[in-house]
Amino acid sequence: MKFIFKSIVNYIKETDKILIFLCMCASAYSVVLLAGIENSGMLASSRQIVVQAIAAVAGLIAAIILSKIDYKLMAKLWKFHSVIAYGLVILTFFIGIRVSDFVDDRAWLQLPFGMTLQPSELLKISFIVTFAFHLEKIGSKLNNIKYLLGILLHALIPIALIMKQGDHGTALIFAFIFMSMLFAAGLSWKYIIPAALLAVCSLPILWNIIGEDKQMRIMTVFNPMLDPQGIGWQQNMGMLSIGSGEIWGKGIFYGNHHYVSEIYNDFIFAFLGEALGFVGCMSVIILLSAIVLKILFTASKSKDFLGKYICVGVFSMFAFQILLNIGMCISTLPVIGVTLPFFSAGGTSVVSSYLGIGLALSVYTHNSEKGIFGEKL
Repeated sequence: MKFIFKSIVNYIKETDKILIFLCMCASAYSVVLLAGIENSGMLASSRQIVVQAIAAVAGLIAAIILSKIDYKLMAKLWKFHSVIAYGLVILTFFIGIRVSDFVDDRAWLQLPFGMTLQPSELLKISFIVTFAFHLEKIGSKLNNIKYLLGILLHALIPIALIMKQGDHGTALIFAFIFMSMLFAAGLSWKYIIPAALLAVCSLPILWNIIGEDKQMRIMTVFNPMLDPQGIGWQQNMGMLSIGSGEIWGKGIFYGNHHYVSEIYNDFIFAFLGEALGFVGCMSVIILLSAIVLKILFTASKSKDFLGKYICVGVFSMFAFQILLNIGMCISTLPVIGVTLPFFSAGGTSVVSSYLGIGLALSVYTHNSEKGIFGEKL
Protein backbone atom coordinates (compact mmCIF):
# COMPACT_ATOMS: atom_id res chain seq x y z
CA MET A 1 0.00 0.00 0.00
CA LYS A 2 2.85 2.36 0.88
CA PHE A 3 4.53 1.56 -2.47
CA ILE A 4 1.33 2.37 -4.39
CA PHE A 5 0.89 5.65 -2.54
CA LYS A 6 4.52 6.58 -3.19
CA SER A 7 4.15 5.74 -6.89
CA ILE A 8 1.07 7.97 -7.16
CA VAL A 9 2.85 10.84 -5.42
CA ASN A 10 5.89 10.47 -7.70
CA TYR A 11 3.68 10.40 -10.78
CA ILE A 12 1.86 13.56 -9.72
CA LYS A 13 5.21 15.28 -9.21
CA GLU A 14 6.51 14.30 -12.65
CA THR A 15 3.46 14.64 -14.87
CA ASP A 16 1.76 17.68 -16.39
CA LYS A 17 -0.80 18.23 -13.64
CA ILE A 18 -2.29 21.30 -15.29
CA LEU A 19 -3.06 19.48 -18.55
CA ILE A 20 -4.69 16.56 -16.72
CA PHE A 21 -6.76 18.94 -14.59
CA LEU A 22 -7.97 20.88 -17.63
CA CYS A 23 -9.04 17.66 -19.38
CA MET A 24 -10.87 16.43 -16.27
CA CYS A 25 -12.71 19.77 -16.07
CA ALA A 26 -13.75 19.40 -19.74
CA SER A 27 -15.06 15.87 -19.14
CA ALA A 28 -17.00 16.89 -16.02
CA TYR A 29 -18.45 19.84 -17.95
CA SER A 30 -19.52 17.47 -20.74
CA VAL A 31 -21.35 15.10 -18.38
CA VAL A 32 -23.28 18.01 -16.83
CA LEU A 33 -24.27 19.31 -20.29
CA LEU A 34 -25.44 15.84 -21.36
CA ALA A 35 -27.50 15.61 -18.17
CA GLY A 36 -29.14 18.89 -19.17
CA ILE A 37 -29.84 17.56 -22.67
CA GLU A 38 -31.37 14.42 -21.16
CA ASN A 39 -33.50 16.60 -18.88
CA SER A 40 -34.82 18.37 -22.00
CA GLY A 41 -35.88 15.05 -23.48
CA MET A 42 -33.33 15.12 -26.32
CA LEU A 43 -31.51 11.94 -25.26
CA ALA A 44 -33.05 8.54 -25.82
CA SER A 45 -31.90 7.47 -22.35
CA SER A 46 -29.48 8.36 -19.59
CA ARG A 47 -27.21 5.56 -20.85
CA GLN A 48 -25.19 8.00 -22.95
CA ILE A 49 -24.40 10.06 -19.85
CA VAL A 50 -23.13 6.95 -18.08
CA VAL A 51 -21.12 5.93 -21.16
CA GLN A 52 -19.59 9.41 -21.35
CA ALA A 53 -18.55 9.32 -17.69
CA ILE A 54 -17.13 5.79 -17.96
CA ALA A 55 -15.30 6.68 -21.20
CA ALA A 56 -13.76 9.73 -19.50
CA VAL A 57 -12.51 7.65 -16.56
CA ALA A 58 -11.26 4.88 -18.88
CA GLY A 59 -9.63 7.48 -21.13
CA LEU A 60 -7.89 9.16 -18.20
CA ILE A 61 -6.53 5.79 -17.01
CA ALA A 62 -5.39 5.01 -20.56
CA ALA A 63 -3.68 8.44 -20.79
CA ILE A 64 -1.85 7.83 -17.51
CA ILE A 65 -0.71 4.37 -18.65
CA LEU A 66 0.38 5.76 -22.03
CA SER A 67 2.27 8.59 -20.36
CA LYS A 68 4.33 6.04 -18.42
CA ILE A 69 5.49 4.48 -21.70
CA ASP A 70 8.40 6.28 -23.33
CA TYR A 71 7.18 7.84 -26.59
CA LYS A 72 10.42 6.68 -28.22
CA LEU A 73 9.39 3.08 -27.51
CA MET A 74 5.91 3.76 -28.93
CA ALA A 75 7.54 5.00 -32.11
CA LYS A 76 9.70 1.89 -32.39
CA LEU A 77 6.60 -0.29 -31.97
CA TRP A 78 4.89 1.41 -34.93
CA LYS A 79 4.42 -1.88 -36.79
CA PHE A 80 2.36 -3.26 -33.92
CA HIS A 81 -0.13 -0.44 -33.32
CA SER A 82 -0.41 0.71 -36.94
CA VAL A 83 -1.30 -2.79 -38.18
CA ILE A 84 -4.06 -3.02 -35.55
CA ALA A 85 -5.38 0.49 -36.33
CA TYR A 86 -5.38 -0.01 -40.11
CA GLY A 87 -6.84 -3.50 -39.74
CA LEU A 88 -9.81 -2.17 -37.75
CA VAL A 89 -10.46 0.60 -40.29
CA ILE A 90 -10.36 -1.89 -43.18
CA LEU A 91 -12.78 -4.10 -41.24
CA THR A 92 -15.42 -1.36 -41.43
CA PHE A 93 -15.61 -1.86 -45.19
CA PHE A 94 -16.95 -5.36 -44.55
CA ILE A 95 -18.91 -5.21 -41.30
CA GLY A 96 -19.13 -1.46 -40.61
CA ILE A 97 -22.35 0.02 -39.25
CA ARG A 98 -24.03 3.42 -39.12
CA VAL A 99 -24.75 4.86 -35.68
CA SER A 100 -27.21 7.56 -36.70
CA ASP A 101 -29.76 8.37 -39.39
CA PHE A 102 -27.85 11.62 -39.96
CA VAL A 103 -24.63 9.92 -41.13
CA ASP A 104 -24.18 7.93 -44.32
CA ASP A 105 -20.78 6.38 -43.64
CA ARG A 106 -20.47 2.96 -42.04
CA ALA A 107 -17.42 3.91 -40.02
CA TRP A 108 -18.22 2.06 -36.78
CA LEU A 109 -17.83 -1.51 -35.57
CA GLN A 110 -20.42 -3.17 -33.38
CA LEU A 111 -19.11 -4.32 -29.99
CA PRO A 112 -20.76 -6.43 -27.26
CA PHE A 113 -23.31 -4.87 -24.86
CA GLY A 114 -24.53 -2.40 -27.47
CA MET A 115 -21.23 -0.50 -27.63
CA THR A 116 -19.59 0.72 -30.83
CA LEU A 117 -16.05 1.54 -31.92
CA GLN A 118 -14.90 4.10 -34.50
CA PRO A 119 -11.49 2.78 -35.66
CA SER A 120 -10.53 6.01 -37.44
CA GLU A 121 -10.22 7.69 -34.03
CA LEU A 122 -7.58 5.15 -33.01
CA LEU A 123 -5.86 5.45 -36.38
CA LYS A 124 -5.37 9.19 -35.75
CA ILE A 125 -3.32 8.43 -32.64
CA SER A 126 -1.25 5.74 -34.37
CA PHE A 127 -0.71 8.00 -37.39
CA ILE A 128 0.65 10.84 -35.26
CA VAL A 129 3.27 8.52 -33.72
CA THR A 130 4.28 6.81 -36.98
CA PHE A 131 4.39 10.01 -38.98
CA ALA A 132 6.48 11.74 -36.29
CA PHE A 133 8.86 8.77 -36.32
CA HIS A 134 9.10 8.95 -40.13
CA LEU A 135 9.84 12.69 -40.04
CA GLU A 136 12.51 12.23 -37.37
CA LYS A 137 14.20 9.45 -39.34
CA ILE A 138 14.36 11.58 -42.48
CA GLY A 139 15.58 14.65 -40.63
CA SER A 140 17.29 17.22 -42.86
CA LYS A 141 16.57 15.13 -45.97
CA LEU A 142 12.89 16.11 -45.86
CA ASN A 143 13.18 18.54 -48.78
CA ASN A 144 14.86 15.90 -50.95
CA ILE A 145 12.14 14.97 -53.44
CA LYS A 146 12.77 11.23 -53.04
CA TYR A 147 12.13 11.32 -49.28
CA LEU A 148 9.30 13.84 -49.59
CA LEU A 149 7.40 11.50 -51.92
CA GLY A 150 7.63 8.77 -49.28
CA ILE A 151 6.25 11.18 -46.68
CA LEU A 152 3.37 12.13 -48.97
CA LEU A 153 2.52 8.46 -49.53
CA HIS A 154 2.60 7.88 -45.76
CA ALA A 155 -0.12 10.52 -45.33
CA LEU A 156 -2.10 9.68 -48.45
CA ILE A 157 -2.87 6.11 -47.37
CA PRO A 158 -4.93 6.91 -44.23
CA ILE A 159 -6.56 9.96 -45.87
CA ALA A 160 -7.62 7.87 -48.89
CA LEU A 161 -8.93 5.08 -46.64
CA ILE A 162 -11.05 7.45 -44.55
CA MET A 163 -12.31 9.26 -47.68
CA LYS A 164 -13.33 5.90 -49.15
CA GLN A 165 -15.09 5.17 -45.89
CA GLY A 166 -17.13 8.33 -46.45
CA ASP A 167 -15.98 10.17 -43.32
CA HIS A 168 -14.81 13.40 -44.94
CA GLY A 169 -14.61 15.29 -41.64
CA THR A 170 -12.09 12.86 -40.19
CA ALA A 171 -10.18 12.82 -43.50
CA LEU A 172 -9.82 16.61 -43.26
CA ILE A 173 -8.45 16.26 -39.72
CA PHE A 174 -5.86 13.73 -40.97
CA ALA A 175 -4.89 16.18 -43.72
CA PHE A 176 -4.48 19.02 -41.23
CA ILE A 177 -2.39 16.85 -38.89
CA PHE A 178 -0.18 15.91 -41.84
CA MET A 179 0.27 19.51 -43.01
CA SER A 180 0.97 20.85 -39.51
CA MET A 181 3.59 18.20 -38.73
CA LEU A 182 5.19 18.63 -42.16
CA PHE A 183 5.41 22.40 -41.65
CA ALA A 184 6.89 21.91 -38.15
CA ALA A 185 9.50 19.56 -39.64
CA GLY A 186 10.77 22.35 -41.90
CA LEU A 187 9.18 21.78 -45.31
CA SER A 188 10.66 24.28 -47.77
CA TRP A 189 8.55 27.15 -49.09
CA LYS A 190 9.54 26.04 -52.59
CA TYR A 191 7.08 23.17 -52.05
CA ILE A 192 4.52 24.98 -49.86
CA ILE A 193 3.79 27.84 -52.30
CA PRO A 194 3.28 25.66 -55.43
CA ALA A 195 1.18 23.22 -53.37
CA ALA A 196 -1.03 26.07 -52.12
CA LEU A 197 -1.46 27.42 -55.67
CA LEU A 198 -2.28 23.93 -56.96
CA ALA A 199 -4.87 23.50 -54.20
CA VAL A 200 -6.56 26.78 -55.15
CA CYS A 201 -6.54 25.89 -58.86
CA SER A 202 -8.04 22.47 -58.14
CA LEU A 203 -11.06 23.90 -56.25
CA PRO A 204 -13.34 23.91 -59.36
CA ILE A 205 -12.50 20.24 -59.97
CA LEU A 206 -13.11 19.35 -56.33
CA TRP A 207 -16.41 21.22 -56.42
CA ASN A 208 -17.68 18.91 -59.17
CA ILE A 209 -16.37 15.81 -57.42
CA ILE A 210 -17.89 16.31 -53.94
CA GLY A 211 -21.47 15.86 -55.07
CA GLU A 212 -24.70 17.85 -54.76
CA ASP A 213 -25.27 17.15 -51.06
CA LYS A 214 -21.94 18.62 -49.98
CA GLN A 215 -22.24 21.46 -52.46
CA MET A 216 -25.55 22.39 -50.80
CA ARG A 217 -23.95 22.25 -47.35
CA ILE A 218 -21.29 24.73 -48.46
CA MET A 219 -23.75 27.05 -50.21
CA THR A 220 -26.03 27.00 -47.17
CA VAL A 221 -23.26 28.63 -45.13
CA PHE A 222 -23.47 31.68 -47.42
CA ASN A 223 -27.26 31.54 -47.80
CA PRO A 224 -29.00 29.95 -44.76
CA MET A 225 -32.41 30.29 -46.46
CA LEU A 226 -31.33 28.27 -49.50
CA ASP A 227 -32.90 25.10 -48.08
CA PRO A 228 -34.18 26.02 -44.57
CA GLN A 229 -36.27 22.87 -44.13
CA GLY A 230 -33.66 20.51 -45.54
CA ILE A 231 -29.88 20.85 -45.63
CA GLY A 232 -29.91 24.14 -43.72
CA TRP A 233 -32.34 23.05 -40.99
CA GLN A 234 -29.79 21.69 -38.51
CA GLN A 235 -27.51 24.74 -38.72
CA ASN A 236 -30.43 27.17 -38.58
CA MET A 237 -31.78 25.49 -35.46
CA GLY A 238 -28.29 25.45 -33.98
CA MET A 239 -27.92 29.20 -34.55
CA LEU A 240 -31.40 29.82 -33.11
CA SER A 241 -30.46 27.77 -30.06
CA ILE A 242 -27.17 29.62 -29.51
CA GLY A 243 -28.74 33.04 -30.08
CA SER A 244 -31.61 32.43 -27.68
CA GLY A 245 -29.14 31.98 -24.82
CA GLU A 246 -28.02 35.62 -25.08
CA ILE A 247 -25.39 36.54 -22.43
CA TRP A 248 -26.04 34.22 -19.49
CA GLY A 249 -28.26 31.50 -20.98
CA LYS A 250 -31.48 29.92 -19.81
CA GLY A 251 -29.82 27.36 -17.56
CA ILE A 252 -28.62 23.81 -18.16
CA PHE A 253 -31.70 22.26 -16.57
CA TYR A 254 -34.18 24.76 -18.01
CA GLY A 255 -35.94 21.79 -19.57
CA ASN A 256 -37.42 23.44 -22.67
CA HIS A 257 -34.46 23.93 -24.98
CA HIS A 258 -34.73 24.08 -28.76
CA TYR A 259 -34.47 20.73 -30.49
CA VAL A 260 -31.42 20.36 -32.72
CA SER A 261 -30.57 17.02 -34.31
CA GLU A 262 -27.37 15.48 -32.92
CA ILE A 263 -27.39 18.13 -30.15
CA TYR A 264 -25.71 15.67 -27.78
CA ASN A 265 -22.95 14.98 -30.29
CA ASP A 266 -21.79 17.27 -33.11
CA PHE A 267 -24.04 20.15 -32.01
CA ILE A 268 -23.45 20.12 -28.25
CA PHE A 269 -22.03 23.65 -28.59
CA ALA A 270 -25.52 24.78 -29.67
CA PHE A 271 -26.99 23.45 -26.42
CA LEU A 272 -24.20 25.12 -24.50
CA GLY A 273 -25.05 28.47 -26.11
CA GLU A 274 -28.71 28.23 -25.15
CA ALA A 275 -28.05 26.84 -21.68
CA LEU A 276 -25.19 29.11 -20.58
CA GLY A 277 -25.18 31.86 -23.18
CA PHE A 278 -22.18 33.79 -24.45
CA VAL A 279 -20.43 33.37 -21.10
CA GLY A 280 -20.77 29.57 -21.25
CA CYS A 281 -19.52 29.46 -24.86
CA MET A 282 -16.49 31.53 -23.97
CA SER A 283 -15.74 29.34 -20.94
CA VAL A 284 -15.54 26.25 -23.16
CA ILE A 285 -13.49 28.04 -25.82
CA ILE A 286 -11.04 29.25 -23.15
CA LEU A 287 -10.86 25.78 -21.56
CA LEU A 288 -10.17 24.02 -24.89
CA SER A 289 -7.71 26.75 -25.91
CA ALA A 290 -5.81 26.23 -22.66
CA ILE A 291 -5.57 22.48 -23.40
CA VAL A 292 -4.21 22.92 -26.94
CA LEU A 293 -1.82 25.71 -25.94
CA LYS A 294 -0.48 23.56 -23.09
CA ILE A 295 0.25 20.80 -25.61
CA LEU A 296 1.92 23.29 -27.96
CA PHE A 297 4.05 24.56 -25.06
CA THR A 298 5.17 20.97 -24.40
CA ALA A 299 6.16 20.72 -28.08
CA SER A 300 8.24 23.88 -27.80
CA LYS A 301 10.09 22.49 -24.77
CA SER A 302 10.77 19.05 -26.26
CA LYS A 303 14.47 18.19 -26.39
CA ASP A 304 14.16 16.00 -29.46
CA PHE A 305 12.33 16.25 -32.76
CA LEU A 306 10.26 13.11 -32.19
CA GLY A 307 8.64 14.57 -29.08
CA LYS A 308 8.13 17.91 -30.82
CA TYR A 309 6.44 16.32 -33.86
CA ILE A 310 4.18 14.13 -31.71
CA CYS A 311 2.96 17.13 -29.70
CA VAL A 312 2.42 19.19 -32.86
CA GLY A 313 0.34 16.32 -34.25
CA VAL A 314 -1.80 16.11 -31.09
CA PHE A 315 -2.15 19.91 -31.01
CA SER A 316 -3.30 20.06 -34.64
CA MET A 317 -5.73 17.16 -34.13
CA PHE A 318 -7.49 19.00 -31.30
CA ALA A 319 -7.21 22.51 -32.76
CA PHE A 320 -8.71 21.61 -36.13
CA GLN A 321 -11.54 19.57 -34.58
CA ILE A 322 -12.42 22.46 -32.31
CA LEU A 323 -12.40 24.97 -35.18
CA LEU A 324 -14.46 22.71 -37.45
CA ASN A 325 -17.04 21.82 -34.80
CA ILE A 326 -17.63 25.33 -33.47
CA GLY A 327 -17.48 26.72 -37.01
CA MET A 328 -20.29 24.48 -38.22
CA CYS A 329 -22.38 25.21 -35.08
CA ILE A 330 -22.21 28.98 -35.69
CA SER A 331 -22.74 28.58 -39.47
CA THR A 332 -19.32 29.81 -40.58
CA LEU A 333 -18.36 26.35 -41.88
CA PRO A 334 -20.46 23.61 -43.50
CA VAL A 335 -21.79 20.71 -41.43
CA ILE A 336 -19.25 17.93 -41.82
CA GLY A 337 -19.78 15.67 -38.80
CA VAL A 338 -16.87 16.44 -36.49
CA THR A 339 -17.12 16.09 -32.71
CA LEU A 340 -16.06 18.67 -30.12
CA PRO A 341 -13.14 17.06 -28.19
CA PHE A 342 -14.02 15.93 -24.64
CA PHE A 343 -17.54 17.39 -24.92
CA SER A 344 -19.45 15.54 -27.66
CA ALA A 345 -21.08 12.28 -26.62
CA GLY A 346 -19.23 9.21 -27.86
CA GLY A 347 -17.04 6.74 -26.03
CA THR A 348 -14.47 6.25 -28.81
CA SER A 349 -14.10 10.00 -29.34
CA VAL A 350 -13.52 10.63 -25.63
CA VAL A 351 -11.03 7.77 -25.21
CA SER A 352 -9.20 8.83 -28.38
CA SER A 353 -8.91 12.39 -27.05
CA TYR A 354 -7.37 11.10 -23.84
CA LEU A 355 -4.99 8.87 -25.79
CA GLY A 356 -3.80 12.00 -27.57
CA ILE A 357 -3.31 13.62 -24.17
CA GLY A 358 -1.40 10.50 -23.11
CA LEU A 359 1.05 11.04 -25.97
CA ALA A 360 1.63 14.65 -24.92
CA LEU A 361 2.07 13.56 -21.29
CA SER A 362 4.61 10.94 -22.38
CA VAL A 363 6.66 13.61 -24.14
CA TYR A 364 6.42 15.82 -21.04
CA THR A 365 7.43 13.01 -18.66
CA HIS A 366 10.21 11.30 -20.66
CA ASN A 367 12.01 14.31 -22.10
CA SER A 368 14.76 14.40 -19.49
CA GLU A 369 16.42 12.13 -16.98
CA LYS A 370 14.26 13.57 -14.21
CA GLY A 371 11.14 12.88 -16.19
CA ILE A 372 10.28 16.55 -16.75
CA PHE A 373 11.66 19.48 -18.71
CA GLY A 374 14.42 20.30 -16.26
CA GLU A 375 12.16 22.75 -14.44
CA LYS A 376 8.69 22.28 -13.03
CA LEU A 377 6.13 23.44 -15.57
